[in-house]
Amino acid sequence: MSVECPYTPPPPPLPPPAPPAPASSPKKKLYQTIAISRSAVEGNLTEACVLLAQRESSFRKDLQWILVNTYVPSLIQDGPQCGLVALWMSTHLRKPQLYVDMETVVQTALSRGYTAQGEMFSADNMALLAEEVCGCKAQLLSGGIRGDNAAAVITHLWGRQPVLIPYDEDYNHEPCQRSGHRAHWAVASGVLLGVDQGSVSEEHTRPHPTLPWLSVAADNGAPCPAGDTALKEVYVLAKQGKSLRYQLWSLDSIAQSNEQLRTMDPKRANDGTQYVVPQGGVEAGLAGRVVMLHTRTEKQQ
Repeated sequence: MSVECPYTPPPPPLPPPAPPAPASSPKKKLYQTIAISRSAVEGNLTEACVLLAQRESSFRKDLQWILVNTYVPSLIQDGPQCGLVALWMSTHLRKPQLYVDMETVVQTALSRGYTAQGEMFSADNMALLAEEVCGCKAQLLSGGIRGDNAAAVITHLWGRQPVLIPYDEDYNHEPCQRSGHRAHWAVASGVLLGVDQGSVSEEHTRPHPTLPWLSVAADNGAPCPAGDTALKEVYVLAKQGKSLRYQLWSLDSIAQSNEQLRTMDPKRANDGTQYVVPQGGVEAGLAGRVVMLHTRTEKQQ
């Protein structure tokens, strides 16, 4: 008589292989980490006046102080996109309003050969890009932010129009002098002027409700005191892509930083990454140059 062996079920199938570990996201920069827990303060004068109140003791008491600013939104840059981010911010002052998304700015700059990684080492290219994406006239100034150029910048900001300024950025985002090794872009959207008392008519200003020493320029075509001997001190209100906050800089400090941009950071120049640098280098592309956007004037066809 045959004996049947007991049935042994087959072993269970092997578990499927574990999914590959997700690619680690690039480590965030400190300024990106800080920005996550913060939000921009909106309003033409809200944040500016907080800044002024904090620094009230640094302003001369014998002068009349007049403020003009038009709010631009904040955007934290992703990579070396400071110039493109500054341009994107400035497009919001376009009249009539024109919505431009950041991706359009980036892709236009790439397609025109103005940038490879988001960098903008040419103010000439910045002006061309601004005209294309913003549809307004872009005026390039060279020779530094001194004399007639300084008066032009002040008048432009007084008229509530933006100025794109390359400079060396210190660790606190203030202008510094590193020979271009920390070249960065900001957009100025406002100006604070210290003038001799009584030199600007009260009909062209109104007192600020909480800062009795401060006046706000009326939006009625008030004449700008740029070039007037009564003008003693000038500060600009600016934003840049590593902070959500407005910065307040003396015009002299940003002028000094702007005019000494000469060379790319050697570490960046030798990191094996491709960048678009104009003939003549950083000095030819950025030193002493700014771009004023005439946001109410369409570019010439």
